[in-house]
Amino acid sequence: MLCADSLRVQAYFDGEVDAVAALEVERHLERCAECRELHRQLQQTRTALRRDLTIHRAPALLTARVRRALDRERGGAGEAARAAWSGRRSFWGGAASGVGLSAIAAALALSLWQPGRSDSVADDLISAHLRSLMSERLIDVASSDRHTVKPWFAGHADVSPVVADFEAQGYPLVGGRAEYVAHQRSAVLVYRHGAHVIDVFSWVPQGVRLWPSVSTRNGYQLLFWRQGDLEYCAVSDTGRDELHVLEQLMRGLP
Repeated sequence: MLCADSLRVQAYFDGEVDAVAALEVERHLERCAECRELHRQLQQTRTALRRDLTIHRAPALLTARVRRALDRERGGAGEAARAAWSGRRSFWGGAASGVGLSAIAAALALSLWQPGRSDSVADDLISAHLRSLMSERLIDVASSDRHTVKPWFAGHADVSPVVADFEAQGYPLVGGRAEYVAHQRSAVLVYRHGAHVIDVFSWVPQGVRLWPSVSTRNGYQLLFWRQGDLEYCAVSDTGRDELHVLEQLMRGLP
């Protein structure tokens, strides 16, 4: 018989709970062997899907058409509903004549999925940052030595970010941990700047970035940038300028 909290564990695994509920589930997992096994099986299933499933990307022309349609919709958000529907109908009519019904289906899925993606990623980042602050899991590997932190990521994350200690510049590295972001095991570098904790997440980009370079959520700053083959995001309640300084320090690494 399944534990009564099994559905909450599945929601936690899918990133569908808030920071407070996530902390409660993590505490429950420490006590419940049945739910720990469920969580382990979910992780195994996701790993197998990522490893074995073939990823099909939309053709560049189709992607460009969908983006243009989305831009038009954003620009005309204040128009009447009939005008908005007319624009969408004409777009799909043009798509039908050019790429066929199967491509239209792919474009529809893309247009439905992409606009919410930025919110999902930002929510994942904020939730992970808050969970770490509210629990005892701020750091999985405590060290300011890049030769300790970087190898640790090899066995615990799907990516290997640039790692450095910037204590001389006011940003000491205190360690790292792994979090699930964008359906990946993200590597998280943990820095301190004065009284503030800065989490720097990294993961493999999936297509074109659909979120702004800088945003604010519930008083927390999120600063995104791409470096090498990875997407990075610094999250903290410190000022935006302070995050930009850390970004530039990391961009300066070889």
